[in-house]
Amino acid sequence: MSNPRSVRLVEVGPRDGLQSEPVVAPVEVRAQLIEKLAAAGLEDIEVGSFVSERTLPQMAGTGQLMKRLDALRGVRLSALAPNLRGFQDAKAAGAPDVAVLTAASESFSRRNLNCSIDESLERVRAVVEAARAGGVSVRAYISCVLGCPYEGRVDVMRVAEIAGELHRIGCREISLGDTIGVGAPFAARAMVEKVARAAPIDRLAGHFHDTYGQALANIFACLEVGVGVFDCAIGGLGGCPFAPGASGNVATEDVVYMLRDSRFDTGVDLDGLRDAASFICDFLGRPPQSRVGRACAAKQVDAVAHSRHRHVEG
Repeated sequence: MSNPRSVRLVEVGPRDGLQSEPVVAPVEVRAQLIEKLAAAGLEDIEVGSFVSERTLPQMAGTGQLMKRLDALRGVRLSALAPNLRGFQDAKAAGAPDVAVLTAASESFSRRNLNCSIDESLERVRAVVEAARAGGVSVRAYISCVLGCPYEGRVDVMRVAEIAGELHRIGCREISLGDTIGVGAPFAARAMVEKVARAAPIDRLAGHFHDTYGQALANIFACLEVGVGVFDCAIGGLGGCPFAPGASGNVATEDVVYMLRDSRFDTGVDLDGLRDAASFICDFLGRPPQSRVGRACAAKQVDAVAHSRHRHVEG
């Protein structure tokens, strides 16, 4: 396994981020956010979720949103479609890519998906078969690959087994999710090395939450063993509504800053990301959770204070 010099980022803020926020962003605001993310250079954006609006009112209008963004060229727009009904709605809205869900924890699967892991894999199989017939590609998420809020530690061999099955089913990419952010670099690296024996490394992605501040370190550990795709969320949005205590996804701005300084190419503009983060966090009524956002805000405050001091002195 080699260290990739080009890294693809999958922006999940409009879906995985906003679905956990208490403030519901209307379609117009979500569309503006996605347009700003695309303008910053992100070419892979998960825009929403085709689920019950009663369950997740934050994702209401995803079909309308998908159609609104149809003119956004050069960007892979995807949406979560956790079952066949969701896939049918996604296809009707013109979604060229969908994402599906399973978990490495039986308890989490039952609470999050209302079914067992095996049953969730059958749902995935049904979606993949329908997607193949309709010319739609499918990306898969495995939740709780490094720990579960209900069961604690997760068997890494079970993660590898599930990833292998998803690969055999026909998922184009498998995102390995540290849903509650308990993983640290050694465990993240060891997990990927085992999973890569069951599914090709170039089909794997990393999805890290930053609950214990380990997300960036985990990403770098996975880079070192050949993973070249990572999920992130603008402004560090989100968490997990089914995982008590889980903080937001790793912030896109922080990932881009780290990769840029480490000579990895993402094709993403950091200033454009800061603009997108300010836009959505202003709407939500809170500051961005990213380290980059906090550092830049502090520098701006310091610069204003310094300018006022010089004016008084003059």
